[in-house]
Amino acid sequence: MADEPLVLEPADRQVERETNTWWLSAAEGDRESLSVSEVVAAFERTANAIRGRVRELGFPGVATFYVWHDEQAGQLRCSTGSVPPDALPFGGNYAACTDLGPLVEAFLTDSESGLTAWADLQGVQSYSEETGIEPEDAPFLVWVSSVGAPH
Repeated sequence: MADEPLVLEPADRQVERETNTWWLSAAEGDRESLSVSEVVAAFERTANAIRGRVRELGFPGVATFYVWHDEQAGQLRCSTGSVPPDALPFGGNYAACTDLGPLVEAFLTDSESGLTAWADLQGVQSYSEETGIEPEDAPFLVWVSSVGAPH
C-alpha cells in the first residue's frame, strides 16, 4: 500500500478516496496465523512510509492515514486523505482512536466475516433498548495517524 499511487487533492476528495482506499481481507484459515501485534506493526510501518511519501511530494497540508474494520464486509480498510482526523469522509458516526489493536483483533476474530446471524440481529435490538442508542448511531472506531503537516 505504501508504494501504490497516492493522491492528495483537497479540491477533489472523491479522487483521493478512489485512489487511496484499500480493502484487505484474509482467506479462511489465514486469520489464525496472524497476530494482532504483527498486523498493527504492519499498519504502523505503512503509516511511516506514507508519511515519508507525503514529505517527498512536498504536500504542505494536513493528511491522515486511517484504518477501520468494516464488519459487514469482513474487511480491514484503510485510506489516506488530506483531512484532519475529525473530518474523515464517513457518512456515519465514527470515533478516532490511537490504539489499532482492538480493530485488528475484531477483524482477526471475526469468524463469519460478511455474515450477520439472525441471533445477532436480536442482540442489536437489545443493545438499542439497553442503551437508547440506535446501532446505526453508535460510532465505529477508526485508527488515525497523522502523515502530513500538523494542523
